[in-house]
Amino acid sequence: MTIPPSRYVSSLRDRQKAETHDQILNAVGRKLESGALEELSFAEIAEEAGVGERTVYRHFPTREALMGAFWTWLQTQALTPSRPAKARVRDAVRAAHDGQKPMRILVATDAWEPQVNGVVRTLTKVISEMRAMGHTVEVISPDQFKTFPLPTYAEIKVAVGAYEPVQERFKAFEPEAIHIATEGPIGLAARRICVEWKLPFTTSYHTRFPEYVSARLPLPLAAGYAYMRWFHKPSGRLMVATPTMRDELAQHGFRNITAWSRGVDTDQFHPRREDEPDIFADLPKPVFLSVGRVAVEKNIEAFLGLDLPGSKVVVGDGPQKEELEQKYPNVRFTGSKFGDELAAHFACADVFVFPSLTDTFGLVILEAMAAGTPVAAYPAPGPIDIIPNSGAGVLAGSATEGLREACLEALRLDRKKVRAFAEGFSWRACAEDFVRNLQPYPEPEKTRFWRKLRRLARVRRRRPEAA
Repeated sequence: MTIPPSRYVSSLRDRQKAETHDQILNAVGRKLESGALEELSFAEIAEEAGVGERTVYRHFPTREALMGAFWTWLQTQALTPSRPAKARVRDAVRAAHDGQKPMRILVATDAWEPQVNGVVRTLTKVISEMRAMGHTVEVISPDQFKTFPLPTYAEIKVAVGAYEPVQERFKAFEPEAIHIATEGPIGLAARRICVEWKLPFTTSYHTRFPEYVSARLPLPLAAGYAYMRWFHKPSGRLMVATPTMRDELAQHGFRNITAWSRGVDTDQFHPRREDEPDIFADLPKPVFLSVGRVAVEKNIEAFLGLDLPGSKVVVGDGPQKEELEQKYPNVRFTGSKFGDELAAHFACADVFVFPSLTDTFGLVILEAMAAGTPVAAYPAPGPIDIIPNSGAGVLAGSATEGLREACLEALRLDRKKVRAFAEGFSWRACAEDFVRNLQPYPEPEKTRFWRKLRRLARVRRRRPEAA
C-alpha cells in the first residue's frame, strides 16, 4: 500500500516531534539526577538535549509545563522502558500467580466501619484472613479523610479531597497488588492513579448501583450502567459474588468478570443454645425477621405488607425507618444490632425474610442460615444462587409474587439441615479466592517503577521550586 505524500510527511513530522519531546525529557532527567543545578534552566536543558533553546520553549512554553510533562513521562518510562517490556507487563498481568506468596496488598474502599452492611463485613473479614495468611494489607478508607454525610444516608460518610492523599499512600506503601472495592470518591481516586501510572488493579461489584440510583432518582438504568462500565473497564478482573450477577453484568457489556465466593462466621452465628434466652419470648410466634438497611431499594414493604401469622421484626436503620414505623405500628423495629446481639436475633427468629431485589449477594442470608434459621426470598441475584436445592430456604414464585407462600413453607424446613448447609462456607476460602483473583504488578517492572518514583520524590524535595 502506497502512503500519499501528504500523509507520509505528517507522519514523519509527528515522529520527529515525539523523538524531540523524549530527547528533552531525557535531558531533564539526567540534569536532575546529576544534582548539578540548583535550578533547571532552558538553556542548559537545550544544551544537554542537543537542541536549540527555542525548540525547548516550543515544546514546553513554561517551566510548569516542562516539569508536569516530565512527571508524566517518568511514570510512563518506569512501566514501559521499551516496547517489548510493555508486552511483558500485559502478559504477566494475565498470568496466574502464586496465591501463597506474601504480598503487599492495597485495598481502596468507600465502605468501611462504622458502616454496617455486607460490603464492610466482607472486606473486614477477608482482610483479616489475608493478614493471617501472611500478606501485608493497607486499607484506604473514609475514616482517614475529611468527610460529609451522604444525602439521605447520614451514616455513610463520603471522602473529600481524596486524590492527593491517596496518591501519597500509594507511594508510601508501594503495593504489589491493588484492589478497588467501591466506585465512590476513594475508589475514583485510586482508579485515576492506577490508570495514569499504568498500574494493574482489580475491582469488585458489591452494590447494584444503577438500580439503587433509579429507585431514588428519575434516572434511567442505562445511565448508571454506563458509569459502572466506564469505572470497571480498566480493571484486570471484576470480582462478583454469584454466577447470576456475572451473567447479568456480561449482558450489560462488562468484561473480565470472575467469581469471588463469600463466607460466614459459623462461630458467631450459631443456633440458639438451651442456656441462651429467647429474645422474642414476648412476641406472638412464629417470628419473621428482616435484617438490613431500612431503605426503599431494599424492598422492605414487600415483607411488611404480607399477611403472615405471628410477628414481624426489622433489624436495621435507614432513611425509611421512621416512615415505616408509623405506617406499620404492629411491626417491631429494633434499630441496628451488632455482634452477639445481632446473632441472637437471627437465632431466635423462625424465618428470615429477604425481600431485596437489588443486592448482589445478601450476606445476611448466610448469617441467618448459620443460625439455623431458614430463608424466604424472591428469586433475585444472591438468593437464586444460594437457596435452590440447599434445603435451607424457599424462593418465591416470581420477583413480585409468592413471598408469603415461601415464608410459610420455610417454617417447615429442618433447622439442623439449614445450619449444615451454611457450614460449607468459610471466610478463609473467600480470602483465598480474592488473593487468586488479584493482578500483582510483575517483577522487575514493579521494582523499577517504585524506585524511579522514590528517586523523583528525593529530587523534588531537594528542589521544591521544581515541583
